[in-house]
Amino acid sequence: MRIEVLVDVKTTLGEGPVWDVEQQRLYWIDSADGRILRCTDDGRELRAWDVGQKIGSMALRRDGESAIVALQNGVHTLDLNSGELNLVADPEPHLPNNRLNDGKVDRQGRFIFGSMDTLEDSASAKLYRLDADLSLHTLDEGIIVSNGPCWSPSGDTFYFCDTWSGEIWAYDYDLATGNVSNRRTFAKVDTSGGGAADGCTVDAEGCLWQALVYAGKLVRYTPDGHVDRIIQMPVKKVTSLTFGGPNLDTLFVTSMAKPPLPRFPADGQQRGALFAITGLGVQGIAERRFAS
Repeated sequence: MRIEVLVDVKTTLGEGPVWDVEQQRLYWIDSADGRILRCTDDGRELRAWDVGQKIGSMALRRDGESAIVALQNGVHTLDLNSGELNLVADPEPHLPNNRLNDGKVDRQGRFIFGSMDTLEDSASAKLYRLDADLSLHTLDEGIIVSNGPCWSPSGDTFYFCDTWSGEIWAYDYDLATGNVSNRRTFAKVDTSGGGAADGCTVDAEGCLWQALVYAGKLVRYTPDGHVDRIIQMPVKKVTSLTFGGPNLDTLFVTSMAKPPLPRFPADGQQRGALFAITGLGVQGIAERRFAS
Protein backbone atom coordinates (compact mmCIF):
# COMPACT_ATOMS: atom_id res chain seq x y z
CA MET A 1 0.00 0.00 0.00
CA ARG A 2 1.23 3.49 -0.88
CA ILE A 3 -0.20 6.84 0.26
CA GLU A 4 0.87 9.94 -1.67
CA VAL A 5 -0.16 13.55 -2.12
CA LEU A 6 -1.71 13.64 -5.58
CA VAL A 7 -2.57 17.36 -5.74
CA ASP A 8 -1.21 19.83 -3.19
CA VAL A 9 -4.03 22.37 -3.45
CA LYS A 10 -4.60 23.06 0.26
CA THR A 11 -8.37 23.19 0.00
CA THR A 12 -9.92 24.97 2.96
CA LEU A 13 -12.55 22.22 3.17
CA GLY A 14 -11.93 19.54 0.55
CA GLU A 15 -14.91 17.21 0.13
CA GLY A 16 -17.12 15.17 -2.18
CA PRO A 17 -14.74 13.34 -4.56
CA VAL A 18 -16.43 11.85 -7.64
CA TRP A 19 -14.63 9.73 -10.24
CA ASP A 20 -16.21 10.00 -13.68
CA VAL A 21 -15.56 6.79 -15.61
CA GLU A 22 -16.41 8.25 -19.02
CA GLN A 23 -14.03 11.20 -18.75
CA GLN A 24 -11.48 9.37 -16.58
CA ARG A 25 -11.34 12.46 -14.40
CA LEU A 26 -11.71 13.09 -10.67
CA TYR A 27 -13.93 15.91 -9.46
CA TRP A 28 -13.93 17.21 -5.90
CA ILE A 29 -14.94 20.39 -4.11
CA ASP A 30 -13.65 23.01 -1.74
CA SER A 31 -16.82 23.42 0.26
CA ALA A 32 -15.79 26.54 2.17
CA ASP A 33 -14.29 28.43 -0.79
CA GLY A 34 -17.02 27.50 -3.26
CA ARG A 35 -14.89 25.71 -5.83
CA ILE A 36 -15.16 22.57 -7.94
CA LEU A 37 -11.85 21.02 -8.95
CA ARG A 38 -10.95 18.40 -11.54
CA CYS A 39 -7.82 16.42 -12.42
CA THR A 40 -6.62 13.22 -14.07
CA ASP A 41 -5.82 10.12 -12.04
CA ASP A 42 -2.15 11.21 -11.91
CA GLY A 43 -3.03 14.67 -10.58
CA ARG A 44 -2.48 16.56 -13.83
CA GLU A 45 -4.67 18.82 -15.97
CA LEU A 46 -5.99 20.61 -12.91
CA ARG A 47 -9.01 22.82 -13.54
CA ALA A 48 -11.28 24.73 -11.16
CA TRP A 49 -14.72 26.35 -11.27
CA ASP A 50 -15.76 29.09 -8.82
CA VAL A 51 -19.46 28.85 -7.93
CA GLY A 52 -19.51 31.96 -5.74
CA GLN A 53 -20.92 30.40 -2.56
CA LYS A 54 -20.40 27.44 -0.26
CA ILE A 55 -20.93 24.09 -1.94
CA GLY A 56 -21.91 20.82 -0.27
CA SER A 57 -21.67 18.32 -3.14
CA MET A 58 -21.84 17.91 -6.90
CA ALA A 59 -22.44 15.30 -9.57
CA LEU A 60 -22.08 15.35 -13.33
CA ARG A 61 -25.25 15.33 -15.38
CA ARG A 62 -25.92 12.88 -18.19
CA ASP A 63 -24.40 15.10 -20.90
CA GLY A 64 -21.06 15.45 -19.10
CA GLU A 65 -21.08 19.16 -19.94
CA SER A 66 -22.99 20.25 -16.87
CA ALA A 67 -23.37 19.32 -13.22
CA ILE A 68 -25.94 19.29 -10.46
CA VAL A 69 -24.60 21.18 -7.44
CA ALA A 70 -25.87 21.53 -3.86
CA LEU A 71 -25.01 25.08 -2.82
CA GLN A 72 -25.60 27.36 0.15
CA ASN A 73 -28.94 28.54 -1.23
CA GLY A 74 -30.26 25.45 -2.99
CA VAL A 75 -29.71 22.91 -5.75
CA HIS A 76 -28.55 24.34 -9.07
CA THR A 77 -27.49 23.17 -12.48
CA LEU A 78 -24.03 24.36 -13.51
CA ASP A 79 -22.90 24.70 -17.12
CA LEU A 80 -19.26 23.63 -17.00
CA ASN A 81 -18.46 25.55 -20.18
CA SER A 82 -20.03 28.92 -19.40
CA GLY A 83 -20.16 28.70 -15.60
CA GLU A 84 -23.86 29.64 -15.65
CA LEU A 85 -25.89 28.57 -12.60
CA ASN A 86 -29.64 27.95 -12.63
CA LEU A 87 -31.67 27.30 -9.48
CA VAL A 88 -33.57 24.01 -9.43
CA ALA A 89 -34.84 23.85 -5.84
CA ASP A 90 -34.27 25.64 -2.54
CA PRO A 91 -35.63 23.30 0.14
CA GLU A 92 -34.77 25.32 3.26
CA PRO A 93 -35.03 29.08 2.64
CA HIS A 94 -36.69 29.42 6.06
CA LEU A 95 -33.61 28.07 7.86
CA PRO A 96 -30.82 30.70 7.52
CA ASN A 97 -28.36 28.66 9.59
CA ASN A 98 -28.70 25.64 7.31
CA ARG A 99 -26.95 24.84 4.05
CA LEU A 100 -26.88 21.86 1.72
CA ASN A 101 -24.15 19.30 2.31
CA ASP A 102 -23.07 15.84 1.16
CA GLY A 103 -24.75 14.17 -1.80
CA LYS A 104 -24.34 11.38 -4.33
CA VAL A 105 -26.16 9.80 -7.29
CA ASP A 106 -27.90 6.45 -6.77
CA ARG A 107 -27.67 3.48 -9.14
CA GLN A 108 -30.72 4.75 -11.07
CA GLY A 109 -29.40 8.29 -11.57
CA ARG A 110 -31.26 10.14 -8.79
CA PHE A 111 -29.37 12.73 -6.71
CA ILE A 112 -29.58 12.05 -2.96
CA PHE A 113 -28.31 14.83 -0.71
CA GLY A 114 -28.73 16.24 2.76
CA SER A 115 -28.53 19.56 4.56
CA MET A 116 -26.74 20.60 7.73
CA ASP A 117 -27.02 23.09 10.55
CA THR A 118 -23.89 25.24 10.17
CA LEU A 119 -23.82 25.82 13.94
CA GLU A 120 -23.87 22.02 14.36
CA ASP A 121 -26.22 22.05 17.33
CA SER A 122 -29.77 21.78 15.93
CA ALA A 123 -31.39 18.72 14.34
CA SER A 124 -33.07 20.89 11.71
CA ALA A 125 -31.52 19.28 8.64
CA LYS A 126 -33.10 16.76 6.26
CA LEU A 127 -32.26 14.15 3.65
CA TYR A 128 -33.61 14.77 0.14
CA ARG A 129 -34.01 13.09 -3.23
CA LEU A 130 -33.90 14.96 -6.55
CA ASP A 131 -35.42 12.94 -9.38
CA ALA A 132 -34.55 13.17 -13.07
CA ASP A 133 -37.60 15.40 -13.65
CA LEU A 134 -36.08 17.79 -11.05
CA SER A 135 -38.84 17.13 -8.52
CA LEU A 136 -37.70 17.23 -4.88
CA HIS A 137 -38.70 14.77 -2.15
CA THR A 138 -37.90 14.53 1.58
CA LEU A 139 -36.55 11.14 2.70
CA ASP A 140 -35.61 11.69 6.37
CA GLU A 141 -35.29 14.46 8.94
CA GLY A 142 -34.06 15.26 12.45
CA ILE A 143 -30.45 15.49 11.26
CA ILE A 144 -27.67 17.86 12.39
CA VAL A 145 -24.98 17.28 9.72
CA SER A 146 -25.81 15.06 6.73
CA ASN A 147 -22.89 12.95 5.57
CA GLY A 148 -21.72 9.82 3.78
CA PRO A 149 -24.56 8.80 1.41
CA CYS A 150 -23.71 5.61 -0.51
CA TRP A 151 -25.24 2.30 -1.59
CA SER A 152 -24.54 -1.41 -1.50
CA PRO A 153 -23.40 -2.93 -4.83
CA SER A 154 -26.96 -4.05 -5.59
CA GLY A 155 -28.27 -0.60 -4.72
CA ASP A 156 -31.02 -1.84 -2.41
CA THR A 157 -29.29 -0.80 0.84
CA PHE A 158 -28.59 2.88 1.47
CA TYR A 159 -26.00 4.08 3.99
CA PHE A 160 -25.98 7.49 5.61
CA CYS A 161 -24.77 9.20 8.77
CA ASP A 162 -25.22 12.27 10.92
CA THR A 163 -21.65 13.37 11.66
CA TRP A 164 -21.99 13.69 15.43
CA SER A 165 -24.38 10.76 16.01
CA GLY A 166 -21.59 8.19 16.42
CA GLU A 167 -23.39 5.82 14.06
CA ILE A 168 -23.66 4.82 10.43
CA TRP A 169 -27.24 4.04 9.44
CA ALA A 170 -28.54 1.57 6.88
CA TYR A 171 -31.92 1.84 5.16
CA ASP A 172 -33.87 -0.38 2.81
CA TYR A 173 -33.75 1.42 -0.55
CA ASP A 174 -36.54 1.01 -3.10
CA LEU A 175 -34.84 0.80 -6.50
CA ALA A 176 -38.02 1.72 -8.36
CA THR A 177 -38.99 4.81 -6.36
CA GLY A 178 -35.88 5.96 -4.48
CA ASN A 179 -37.74 5.86 -1.18
CA VAL A 180 -36.06 4.73 2.04
CA SER A 181 -37.42 2.72 4.96
CA ASN A 182 -36.39 0.63 7.96
CA ARG A 183 -33.58 2.81 9.26
CA ARG A 184 -31.28 0.89 11.60
CA THR A 185 -27.76 1.09 12.99
CA PHE A 186 -25.23 -0.41 10.57
CA ALA A 187 -22.13 0.31 12.68
CA LYS A 188 -20.99 2.30 15.70
CA VAL A 189 -18.27 4.84 14.92
CA ASP A 190 -15.24 4.83 17.22
CA THR A 191 -15.07 8.45 18.39
CA SER A 192 -12.68 7.76 21.28
CA GLY A 193 -9.80 9.41 19.41
CA GLY A 194 -11.79 12.56 18.70
CA GLY A 195 -12.91 11.47 15.25
CA ALA A 196 -16.31 12.05 13.68
CA ALA A 197 -18.17 10.31 10.86
CA ASP A 198 -17.62 11.90 7.46
CA GLY A 199 -17.70 10.82 3.81
CA CYS A 200 -18.26 7.20 2.75
CA THR A 201 -18.01 4.94 -0.27
CA VAL A 202 -18.68 1.25 -0.94
CA ASP A 203 -16.29 -1.09 -2.75
CA ALA A 204 -17.06 -3.95 -5.14
CA GLU A 205 -17.00 -6.46 -2.27
CA GLY A 206 -19.80 -4.58 -0.53
CA CYS A 207 -17.58 -3.15 2.20
CA LEU A 208 -18.15 0.42 3.34
CA TRP A 209 -15.21 2.82 3.70
CA GLN A 210 -15.53 5.90 5.89
CA ALA A 211 -13.28 8.89 6.56
CA LEU A 212 -13.02 9.72 10.27
CA VAL A 213 -12.43 13.46 10.24
CA TYR A 214 -10.24 14.85 13.08
CA ALA A 215 -8.85 11.34 13.70
CA GLY A 216 -7.07 10.92 10.36
CA LYS A 217 -8.40 7.41 9.86
CA LEU A 218 -10.07 5.53 7.02
CA VAL A 219 -12.17 2.64 8.29
CA ARG A 220 -13.41 -0.28 6.21
CA TYR A 221 -16.53 -2.08 7.46
CA THR A 222 -17.70 -5.48 6.26
CA PRO A 223 -21.29 -5.76 4.92
CA ASP A 224 -22.41 -6.87 8.40
CA GLY A 225 -20.94 -3.76 10.04
CA HIS A 226 -17.71 -5.07 11.56
CA VAL A 227 -14.42 -3.19 11.28
CA ASP A 228 -12.22 -4.96 8.75
CA ARG A 229 -9.36 -2.51 8.25
CA ILE A 230 -8.09 0.86 9.49
CA ILE A 231 -5.68 3.08 7.57
CA GLN A 232 -3.94 5.92 9.40
CA MET A 233 -3.50 8.92 7.12
CA PRO A 234 -0.64 11.46 7.34
CA VAL A 235 -3.15 14.21 8.20
CA LYS A 236 -5.95 14.28 10.78
CA LYS A 237 -8.55 16.23 8.79
CA VAL A 238 -9.54 13.64 6.18
CA THR A 239 -13.06 14.30 4.95
CA SER A 240 -14.18 11.94 2.18
CA LEU A 241 -13.06 9.27 -0.26
CA THR A 242 -13.90 7.48 -3.49
CA PHE A 243 -12.41 4.83 -5.73
CA GLY A 244 -11.22 5.74 -9.22
CA GLY A 245 -8.51 5.35 -11.82
CA PRO A 246 -8.60 3.14 -14.94
CA ASN A 247 -9.22 0.01 -12.86
CA LEU A 248 -11.18 1.68 -10.05
CA ASP A 249 -8.51 0.52 -7.61
CA THR A 250 -7.07 3.88 -6.48
CA LEU A 251 -8.65 5.36 -3.37
CA PHE A 252 -8.78 9.17 -3.58
CA VAL A 253 -9.04 10.98 -0.23
CA THR A 254 -9.87 14.64 0.39
CA SER A 255 -8.82 16.72 3.39
CA MET A 256 -9.23 20.19 4.86
CA ALA A 257 -6.61 22.86 5.49
CA LYS A 258 -8.61 24.93 7.96
CA PRO A 259 -10.92 23.06 10.34
CA PRO A 260 -14.12 24.99 11.10
CA LEU A 261 -13.95 24.03 14.78
CA PRO A 262 -11.18 25.90 16.67
CA ARG A 263 -10.59 23.04 19.10
CA PHE A 264 -9.06 21.03 16.23
CA PRO A 265 -5.76 22.61 15.10
CA ALA A 266 -4.75 22.57 11.44
CA ASP A 267 -2.50 19.86 10.02
CA GLY A 268 1.04 20.45 8.72
CA GLN A 269 2.32 20.99 5.19
CA GLN A 270 0.04 18.34 3.67
CA ARG A 271 -3.14 19.95 5.00
CA GLY A 272 -5.95 20.30 2.48
CA ALA A 273 -4.25 18.05 -0.06
CA LEU A 274 -5.84 15.45 -2.29
CA PHE A 275 -4.35 12.04 -1.53
CA ALA A 276 -4.20 8.84 -3.59
CA ILE A 277 -3.84 5.37 -2.07
CA THR A 278 -2.72 2.50 -4.29
CA GLY A 279 -1.98 -1.16 -3.67
CA LEU A 280 -5.07 -1.83 -1.54
CA GLY A 281 -6.09 -4.88 -3.55
CA VAL A 282 -9.67 -3.57 -3.64
CA GLN A 283 -11.78 -2.13 -6.45
CA GLY A 284 -14.60 0.37 -6.23
CA ILE A 285 -17.88 0.68 -8.11
CA ALA A 286 -18.39 3.07 -11.02
CA GLU A 287 -20.51 6.07 -10.00
CA ARG A 288 -23.54 7.06 -12.06
CA ARG A 289 -24.20 10.48 -13.51
CA PHE A 290 -27.38 12.38 -12.63
CA ALA A 291 -30.06 11.17 -15.05
CA SER A 292 -31.33 14.62 -16.07
